[in-house]
Amino acid sequence: MNREQIFEFFRRFAEANPSPTTELESSNPYQLLVAVVLSAQATDASVNIATRPLFERIKTPRQMVDFGEEALRDAIKTIGLFNTKAKNVILLSQALIDNHGGKVPRTREQLQELPGVGRKTANVVLNTAFGEETFAVDTHVFRVGNRTGLAPGKTVDEVEAKLEKMVPQPFRRDAHHWLILQGRYTCKARLPECWRCPVADLCRYAPKTPPPEERAKSSAARSASRASSRARTGRGPTASKPKASRSRARPSRRP
Repeated sequence: MNREQIFEFFRRFAEANPSPTTELESSNPYQLLVAVVLSAQATDASVNIATRPLFERIKTPRQMVDFGEEALRDAIKTIGLFNTKAKNVILLSQALIDNHGGKVPRTREQLQELPGVGRKTANVVLNTAFGEETFAVDTHVFRVGNRTGLAPGKTVDEVEAKLEKMVPQPFRRDAHHWLILQGRYTCKARLPECWRCPVADLCRYAPKTPPPEERAKSSAARSASRASSRARTGRGPTASKPKASRSRARPSRRP
């Protein structure tokens, strides 16, 4: 995509959804940090189910440390990798108390020093909690960036660098939210729903997925064509013929 196409790409997303945000539920930066750590290799919906009752009583790092790792494991046991995640959440909560006065730091470097926090998690927190223009590249953003031609790259770091370079103002702060939602609900991994995509004409993906009704007609037409071909040639499913036995009679041995 050229710069004019990229501007139009995000303009359409902004027109359709002017205020995108994460689907993870939280009421403060600390809860957001915990939710993002828990969301690794899990869906936002599954994390929200676990954190709703948890966040009613846990709002600070001190409360989490006092809650304890065993109780936290039990509270998030419906989420994948809950043992490791519970351990990391307790450790990062203690680190926030010891090194940051119980507050979530506002730099990527300090965030990535916390247990269980990688670059993507740090970018989400910086963007969503503090309004920084960061680009968190998850599996959805990686797929959309490559499939559309917006930010092609072989690694998440390459895609992030492309987005950092190419996304224009005034779309930089919300760009990664639009891309996540696009990948989650429209530009799906197995079957992108191109027929309802607002940027299909700008996207390099080909061939575009037709609407369900057209795919149904096409499938029916192929089935009819195969049936007609069999009827014309007089061929149809035939029973397999038994194979002749390859065994030979052994000559008798005389004493």
